[in-house]
Amino acid sequence: MRLAAIDIGTNSVHMIVVRVRPDFSFEVVDREKEMVRLGAGGLDGKKMTPESMNAALQALSKFERLARSHQVDEILAVATSATREAENGGAFLKAIERKTGIRARLITGTEEARLIHLAAVYGVDTPKPAVVIDIGGGSVEITRGSGREVEFARSFKMGVIRLTERFVDSDPISSRDERKMVAFIRDQADRYLDTIVEAGYDRVIGTSGTIQSLGIVATALDRGVVPDEVRNLRVPAKSLRRLRKGAVDMDLEERMHLPGQDPRRADLMVAGAVLLDTLLKKLGADEITLCDLALREGVLLDYIHRHRKDIARVDRYPDVRRRSVIELAERCSWEAEHSRQVAALALTMFDYTKRIHGLGDREREWLEYAGFLHDIGNHISYEKHHRHSYYLIKNGDLRGFEPEEIDIMALVTRYHRRATPKDDHPGQEDLSKSLRRTVVVLSAFLRLAETLDRSRHGVIRGLEMRERLGELRIKVQAVGDAELEVWAAHKQAKALEEALDRKIRIEKVPYRRGLKSVETELTRHKPVATGRARKGPLAPVRR
Repeated sequence: MRLAAIDIGTNSVHMIVVRVRPDFSFEVVDREKEMVRLGAGGLDGKKMTPESMNAALQALSKFERLARSHQVDEILAVATSATREAENGGAFLKAIERKTGIRARLITGTEEARLIHLAAVYGVDTPKPAVVIDIGGGSVEITRGSGREVEFARSFKMGVIRLTERFVDSDPISSRDERKMVAFIRDQADRYLDTIVEAGYDRVIGTSGTIQSLGIVATALDRGVVPDEVRNLRVPAKSLRRLRKGAVDMDLEERMHLPGQDPRRADLMVAGAVLLDTLLKKLGADEITLCDLALREGVLLDYIHRHRKDIARVDRYPDVRRRSVIELAERCSWEAEHSRQVAALALTMFDYTKRIHGLGDREREWLEYAGFLHDIGNHISYEKHHRHSYYLIKNGDLRGFEPEEIDIMALVTRYHRRATPKDDHPGQEDLSKSLRRTVVVLSAFLRLAETLDRSRHGVIRGLEMRERLGELRIKVQAVGDAELEVWAAHKQAKALEEALDRKIRIEKVPYRRGLKSVETELTRHKPVATGRARKGPLAPVRR
């Protein structure tokens, strides 16, 4: 399975694309980031600006195209503080879906903290209790927990954009404004941090771009060289305190030229340095371990944990079309054995008569999937279940198919019983002449295949079809009593006679070991035609 995770943050929009491994870990195959400052001027219930929303929408449009180019199975998107608080946050989420098709989920601060914790302990292996700090543009998340178990999780409205807009009125910042910022931070977080200190912890882990940037600059100043690797880099609290003392005395130009500094973060560096130093001091931490995983990875890990069955299905059915069909069938509580048997019988007849009907692999695939889905309408009601199957396929969110392909499969299931296709029927009349004929032929195969498992006991184990003097002879190899199947098949053979312009004779023969059986294994993409091979070419259909 391939997944994309997007974090629509207050400062930046991040995306990673990953491949999920069989052991439910993942590897990153692509990543992208845009700093859009979505929360600039839009926090504390104000409106996000048109400029910041447009920048975010442009980034998300690009991310969606990139994700689709990797053929991802799901795009998981979450929106955080800026969207959560803005007066026009709901309208922004609707604009995202309208322009990109991405359905972003608005998450609470507590949920954001939990997901960040999952990512941090995944990236920094620590069996003992750990504190995780994530500094964003609008909020700060602080958690304490062991492994995946989160004991404390809080989100505070004191991200770097928020603190900068509220307290930084000069460059460099005045001592008075710095003291006011520290007082605000302590007023918000001290009581919660006291609880964490009392509970105890083994280490502090720092995530997010702000903390990583501060850790890189502090390490570069200590060592005289910018570190090559950020992952699991341990940064002494004393180094961050020295960086804070230096940063508050610098103007923007000086901060931009610090070693390892990302110039785009220089204007927010003062608030970030004061905030992180204040938190670490209150915790009594000697160091912080940098982690390059954050909210987007937490979203992925949470999804993987909750969808192991679906991921295992992807391994079994790597083709998105086949997997999408099976998922719809399972959602509708399909009769798996019967549906597979019907699909296999239909495909066997399709293969034997290919030179008559002239259809190819694409139509064969439609027939197979229609066989899997033909009875899903029973999920609603047995009465008119063929019509219900039609509706469910049309509205079943099948992935990987063109709309016309879905229409055809739905129509084929619609006509597996009762009425046969007519050109003026709804749905049928919208198709081209050649596709209308395709529906006629495929639905006739499906109709006859359905009767050949009328008892749902799988008694038909093989088929052999031969043409002679304009007549198709179908020999069904059965185990046990197949009288019901043969009787039902005779009743429904007319549709296939008309579709192939051939008379059909059906007879039962004993099942003989050693002959190939009807292939009913779903994992095979092309079930094997059974019986002896045809002798001589079959004549093309007369039109």
